[in-house]
Amino acid sequence: MNNLFRIASLLLLAATSVKGQQTSPHTKYVNTFIGTAPLTDPKILGYELPEGWRSWSGLTFPGSSLPNAMVQLSPMTEYGSGAGYEYEDDMIYGFTHTNKGHWNLCNIPVLPLSKPGEKLGSHFSHQKESASPGFYQVYLDDYNVNVSLTSTLRCGYHKYEYKSNNDRQILFDLARSNNRVNNWNIEQVGNNAVQGFQQTGERIYFYAQLNTNIAKVDKTNEGQRNGRAIVHLQDGSTKAVEMKIGLSFVSTENAKENLQKEIGNKSFADIRTAANREWEQVLSRITLKGGTEKQKQMLYSSLYRSLLWPALRSDVNGEFTDAKRKVVKADFNYYTEPSLWDTYRNKDVLLGLMSPKVALDVIKSMKDVGDKTGFIPTFFHGDHGASSIAGAYLRGIDNFDIKGTYEILLRNANVSGGARPYIKEYIEKGYIPDPDVKNPHVETKAAAGVSKTLEYSYDDYSLALIAKKLGDTANYRILMARSKNYKNMFDPATRFMRGRLEDGSWITPFNPQYPYYEYMYREANAWQVSFFAPHDMKGLVELYGGAAGFESKLDSLFTLPWNPKHIARNVETMIGQYCHGNQPDHEAPFAYYFIGKPEKSQKMLDTILNSLYGIGPEGLALCGMDDAGEMSAWYVLSALGLYTFSATDPEYLVSVPLFDEVKWKTNSGKTITITKTGKSRDLKTIKVDGVVQNGYFVNHSIFKNGAKIEIVTK
Repeated sequence: MNNLFRIASLLLLAATSVKGQQTSPHTKYVNTFIGTAPLTDPKILGYELPEGWRSWSGLTFPGSSLPNAMVQLSPMTEYGSGAGYEYEDDMIYGFTHTNKGHWNLCNIPVLPLSKPGEKLGSHFSHQKESASPGFYQVYLDDYNVNVSLTSTLRCGYHKYEYKSNNDRQILFDLARSNNRVNNWNIEQVGNNAVQGFQQTGERIYFYAQLNTNIAKVDKTNEGQRNGRAIVHLQDGSTKAVEMKIGLSFVSTENAKENLQKEIGNKSFADIRTAANREWEQVLSRITLKGGTEKQKQMLYSSLYRSLLWPALRSDVNGEFTDAKRKVVKADFNYYTEPSLWDTYRNKDVLLGLMSPKVALDVIKSMKDVGDKTGFIPTFFHGDHGASSIAGAYLRGIDNFDIKGTYEILLRNANVSGGARPYIKEYIEKGYIPDPDVKNPHVETKAAAGVSKTLEYSYDDYSLALIAKKLGDTANYRILMARSKNYKNMFDPATRFMRGRLEDGSWITPFNPQYPYYEYMYREANAWQVSFFAPHDMKGLVELYGGAAGFESKLDSLFTLPWNPKHIARNVETMIGQYCHGNQPDHEAPFAYYFIGKPEKSQKMLDTILNSLYGIGPEGLALCGMDDAGEMSAWYVLSALGLYTFSATDPEYLVSVPLFDEVKWKTNSGKTITITKTGKSRDLKTIKVDGVVQNGYFVNHSIFKNGAKIEIVTK
């Protein structure tokens, strides 16, 4: 009877935990499952998914994390997937302690077991699963274990409620992660702790302490890719098994110290309450009136998702492993490199607006990498550390070695073999050529010369603004001149940004609708990059022959039907030729502003905000990869009505918010109040503190001084 009662209690707990979440006025709106479901609708994707494909939509994780933490403790339903968890799955293979949503990480997998079979893993259902900021819970049907997870910056806290008090085990599946595992180790320490490491491209150490004694640790093929370890717990205890686990990228000693300092003797409830409180403090800086419940859910869920990456890498004692794999110590928190190709557009700015100390330490971390390697790090494409750092610096996040950082960024912009591939050609020719490929296809690998030239031009502009502020007139002039190089890619005959050969001739054949991964364009087609010059929109409009020609071309971007035969996995979710499912054209919906037609931009923004986020049968799909929060940050800033059109410049393009009133408490302790009046969604007038604005931008000074922004619609 006792066991039956216990099972019934656990099932009731699991089934009702969604309704009984420990949340607060703002965290209650966060749904951490958004982005975990697949996007399958061909009308949204633009094509029928080929057999065996899963769209690259969302790729988020539902588990526990604090803002910009080292630990993201989340369930694993499929290794090798974007974030380890896919909503359509029904098996959990472990709970991993790091995550990003980029097919990597998912380190230190653990799973509670009871009498496991040959295959390790358990069925689960969403009816017995719940999550909220800083918390995740699921019932493992095959093992009859209710699992609850919470976390601190550097530690995870597991609670396992077993049906039976006998034969309780915990799998440490250290041969597996979303990276290739080269080596691993685990050893028992005393009566109730284990420690070890997992070696992928880097070494991740752990120290785990249990509230019950360990009977033995069985290790199979230790250090090998087909190995595993199972920790057997002593029988008899009737209380829930709790495991506190500290991580470190330095040593097991540091992992243990992280655990002692961040959790120590605190209870699961203490840690969960603290996690919810921290998220509430962050999210509550933005308060809303009006809007639908779904819009509020998307806003706060997107804000939550925007603040998870970059991830902390330094320990409580200040130590971290640097770019040269040396253990060093600093007076700042060391973070992973930002996902710059994605996040420079909006998320890095949003991070500075919400968490300036983190943004400052991220810049110091990038500078540390530059000191050790000779170059400020880039991510994937472009050299957008220039924009990210310049944008923060010009917004007042300046308590770092700006001159030293600037000198390294100049190396990025001028020295071959570093941050900018093909920089020699770019400087000498004013553009980057692509090879003459006779039969290019979507996966053709080449120079992505059009995308690189356009992006380097913007990066040169970003660096020029630092040069100007530092009084480096010579480099300012050189860089500003180079910032016009984007024009060298414009073909007036086709009115597209078009690839060129070494001799300067235009690449033929030329199909502006065909998407490529790296030939002429990076994950895009000609339509999707031909409106990118955020630093010189006046010059871009002139290339098209003026406002009328620009408007006509922009109209076609959103209306020319997508060819469903053009299938490129990360070019998906189409409005005409516009692709919101990937980053290269995320500025395009705002481009109508620059010809005095904000109402046409607003119509497109509203379509995207209301139909491409929180979609699918469960309302849990996104229209593309969240890409470390870029997709989410786009939503946040666009929904609030302040977008970072050129993230380098300390100003914001004003649009009509989704909400009747927005109050944003700034880092200076002031408040920005945004209200809208009028019945339509067509922008007519912008007033700041009662003064009608000339143009559509507001200066960053509103975040320093506070402001009342009135958006008047027609």
